[in-house]
Formats: sequence, structure tokens, C-alpha cells
Amino acid sequence: MDATSFTAKRNAAFLDGWARTGDHEAAFAKRGFTCDWGDDRIVRAADNREIWNFRAYDYIEGEAPDSVNPSLWRHAKLLKLSGLFEVHPRIWQIRGFDLSNLTVILGDTGYIVIDPLISTEVASAAMELVRRQLGDRPVTAVIYTHSHVDHFGGVKGVISQDDADSGRVPVIAPVGFLHYAVAENVIAGPAMLRRSTYMYGSLLPRHACGQCTTGLGPAVSLGTVSLIAPTVDITHTGQTLTVDGVEIEFQMTPETEAPAEMNFFFPQFGALCLAENANGSLHNVLTPRGALVRDAKAWGDYLTEAWRLFGARTDVMFTSHFWPRWGREEIESFVLKHRDLYRYLHDQSVRLMNQGLVGEEIAEALELPPAIAAEWFNRGYYGHLKFNARAVYQRYLGFFDGNPANLDKLPPVDAGKRYVEFMGGAEAVLEKAQVCFDDGDYRWTAQVVSHVVFADPTNKPARELLAQSFEQLGYQAENAVWRNFYLTGAQELRNGVFALPLAAGGAPELMAAMSPEMILDLMSVRLNPEKAGDRRLTIGLTFTDVGRDFTLTLANAVLIAEPGRPAIADVQVSLARMTLLPLATRATAFDKASTAVKTDGDANAFAGLIEMLDPPGKWFGLSEP
Repeated sequence: MDATSFTAKRNAAFLDGWARTGDHEAAFAKRGFTCDWGDDRIVRAADNREIWNFRAYDYIEGEAPDSVNPSLWRHAKLLKLSGLFEVHPRIWQIRGFDLSNLTVILGDTGYIVIDPLISTEVASAAMELVRRQLGDRPVTAVIYTHSHVDHFGGVKGVISQDDADSGRVPVIAPVGFLHYAVAENVIAGPAMLRRSTYMYGSLLPRHACGQCTTGLGPAVSLGTVSLIAPTVDITHTGQTLTVDGVEIEFQMTPETEAPAEMNFFFPQFGALCLAENANGSLHNVLTPRGALVRDAKAWGDYLTEAWRLFGARTDVMFTSHFWPRWGREEIESFVLKHRDLYRYLHDQSVRLMNQGLVGEEIAEALELPPAIAAEWFNRGYYGHLKFNARAVYQRYLGFFDGNPANLDKLPPVDAGKRYVEFMGGAEAVLEKAQVCFDDGDYRWTAQVVSHVVFADPTNKPARELLAQSFEQLGYQAENAVWRNFYLTGAQELRNGVFALPLAAGGAPELMAAMSPEMILDLMSVRLNPEKAGDRRLTIGLTFTDVGRDFTLTLANAVLIAEPGRPAIADVQVSLARMTLLPLATRATAFDKASTAVKTDGDANAFAGLIEMLDPPGKWFGLSEP
């Protein structure tokens, strides 16, 4: 469906509603451009699969169409720029090859690579372009700024495992990196991955009525995800290293954009890397794909500390997404106004919370002061002010708003059926909702018609009206993530659910890095209590590859894992971690792996435990039951 007249008028008037400073962003985004990938605008895997298509955003040219918020359109024009960019004579970035940036520092003998993207294929292509333009030098170090997959997944397109294992190439990361890099993709991984398809618009077409970037970068590459464990931990602020002749000073910033994250400074170059703690957009305090709520106050405070530590010496600043900034005065304004964005979000959400407003009310009431909102880099292209305000509330008080009526609310399907019945039946609801839609009230239309869809997902008129409402809300959204959520919801309501060809959250190399404790925790959260019943088991488990013993105790439909061998067990089991993992995830049936499992005692006890574990739901509904 095209944009309605209401959406067209709203988008046309959007930029008239707030004051703004001059648009320096375009100049910064284009500065230093050296070359692009070339005539062959596709990056492919070894089997010829398309991993990245530089043509995908060719449609983003000229004035904004009615179906895209004009502020998001100007932002998308900058995000689609791709190629090799000079940041400093010794610092270069590859942008537009993935969701994130790959940065190279010219050391004395080779390249120090910062954040090697998501996929090995695009990371390899990025380094090919670097070497083509700057010379054929080896990689002499890799730095992970933080523990999200778009900052490490392509590492084996940059170096080999042997490079790290031999000590030839140090892999540097904040302490805790490996734990958080793996943990985020394990316990809640299936649900998070499903929601990510909405957040990034991974299954949407690339055109003016489809995905218009992610607001953080163009898109998520769909190649091979890899992982090489760090060989050097950064443990404290003030720690220094000299890597290939380049001095680096580190600042730890845990619990900001990632649980394990760090900023760092290159004193020889006057260059400050702020990782993903400073961006060309408001970021997410709670990401809509799902994660632990982040600490908005700490986020702002670490930006204050970064400027205190490094500001007087900084001439250029770059980050893991978006484009650099040059000039101390410009950088100071950016860092401190971005700091003020997170502190205002935090402080005012807490103030309103303590005045009795609940999360939804705070989200509706909170407005940024003009001095903060007027900066393009503080706009909500990726994070959304309303969503973040509710996240601050959640961090302090949780999801419950204190109203006893909400202590035990009916689940969506039951509530939907009751709402529809109270409103006179589905036909009456749709008739009234259509009037709202025709009046341009898409937000209320979506809220009401969603009840009809959850009451009866086979109701085609309801699905279509909900899809149309989602479309118009998506077309109006300045925030790329909200646009992707709305448009993906509309697409699935019309066409059903289609799984991604690659599940990045289940990447084999991430799974292979799981510790025994992580695998056993995964088993605990997959235990089906109906299958467990009142069964009691004690199982001794030896991981032969790491030489560690555990005792598993099943009682009261709870699986507990403790270190050490049990004195008495129903069965003693010996196997490797990577033998247990596919059993725990139910990717492999027990009889297929039985030859790799050594047992002493009742082998059926262990096989029975495996049968009690549930596989995760596959591509469950979000816009419908």
C-alpha cells in the first residue's frame, strides 16, 4: 500500500516542527572518501551466495518519497555511502560494508584492525580493498571494542586462528568479552534472533516502501560468523599498550552499550575511539530485539570521563558506527551534548517516575530540550526516546506499573477475545476501526485491530487493516528500527512468516566457545517440567575436552549443576562439550551421538534427561499469536 494523504502531509511537515543546526553530518560522512568496492558491487560467499549487495540502496536518491520520513531519508543517504575513508594519515575506515565499521590503524609493520564486522566474507572484502589502496601489509593486531557480534564476527576474514594461537597477532578486548559475546546469543538467543528480523528489517525488500537502513548502518550481513577468543584482556581504565609501534590508552566502559566495552585513545595521532558509546543517533537503552536494560546514567557518565581523560589531546574522533569528527571544539560539542542526551533521558525519566508516572506516561510526556534535540546526531534514528524512557523505568521498577489491575492481566489471545466480545464482535470493531484509519488515526487503529487478530488470526479483513495501519506508522517513523518493525509486521500479516537463511545467533563458532557452565545453564532453561514430572536423577558429567567434572541433579522439575563428581550417581557420563551441545539444543538425537557418549551406570537415565529438553520455538508469531 502507498502512503496515504495523511502520511504524506505528516512527512512533508515533519522537519518544520523543530529547530536544528546546520547539517554538518553530510560533510563529515563524505570527508576522506578514497575509493569504493568497484564495478562488481556484490560480495559473495565461496558457494556464490550473495552476502552483501552495494546496489541495494541505490533507490535512496533525491527528495524523500511520501513513504519515508524525510529525516530518516537524509540519514539513510549518509549511511549508504560505502568504501574506504581516510580518518587520519594513519587511520582509515571501511564503511557501508556491514552494519558496523571496520577501522585500520597503520602500525610500524602492518595493520591494526578494530572491529572486523559481522561476516568473514565482508571482512575479507574490506581488507582486500584496504590492501588494494594502502599496500599489502599483514594484520599485526585485532581489537574488539565490545561484545556484540557486529564487532567481532568477521574476524576470520582478517586473521586465522593460528595467527592468534601462535601469538603472532594479539587479539585485544575488554575483560569479560568472551563470556558476554557468547552468553547473549545463548540463553535468550532464539527469541532475540526472531525479534532481530523485525528490528533490522532483514526480510524486507529494499525500496521506498521497504527497509530504509537500520538507522545504525545499512543492514546486517548474512555471511559466516566467526570468533577468535581474545589473547589480551584490558582490565582497567588507564591501562596502556604499545602495539606494532602504536601507543594506546584504554578506558573501561562496562554496562553502557554493551556489558563489556571500552574506549581508547591514540596519543601519537590525537585520535579518540569512542566505540559504540557515541553515535550519529540516539542509541538503545533497551534494544527492541531484547537484551538486558542498559545503564543510561553510566553511559552519560563514561562520556564525561572520556572527555576529561582525553579531550584536551583529541583532534579526531571515530566510532564503531557512523562517521568521524574533526576539530577539538566540534568534538567537544558532540561528546558533551551526546552525554547530555543520555543524562537527560535518565534523570528526567526518574524524576517523572518519582512523581508517579508509569513507563507509558513517561514516554508520552518526555521531550528533549531544544539544545539537545536540535542536533542531528541526537535524533532517534536507531534508539527511540519513548522506548528508552520506558527502559529507564523498567531498569528501576520493572515491567509492573503498580496498578493492581495489571498484576494478573490476561494473555494477548484471551484478552483479545474478551475485548472483541465487549466491543460487539469482530465486524463491529473493524467497522469502527476503519473510520479511525480513514481519519489517519493509525496508532489507535493498530492497537484496536490487534485485539481482533489475536482473537482470531484467520480473520483476513482484520489482518489486512492491521497491516495497512502498520505500513502508515512505518512510513511516518523517523526511527529506522520502528519502521522495520512496522513494515515487517505488515509483511508477515499478509504473507506469513519466512525464516532467515542464516541464523547468526546460532553461529557454530559462537556455540563452540560456550563454557561447560553455559551449556549446563542452557539445559536448565530448556527443561520441560511436564516431561520431567516427579523424576529424580543424579548424573555425574565429565567434559573430556576440558577435564572438568559436574554433578547434575534433577528434582522438582529443576535441573541443578554443581562442580565436582557425585559420590553416588544413577550414571556417570563422559563426553566432549561439543558432543553435549547439539544434544542439549536437540539439534542431534541421542541415538546419533551415542557412540561419542561413554556411560557407566544407567545409560537410559542420561538419555531420558536429554528427552526432557525442549527445542526453542521456530519463528513464532510476533504480530499474531
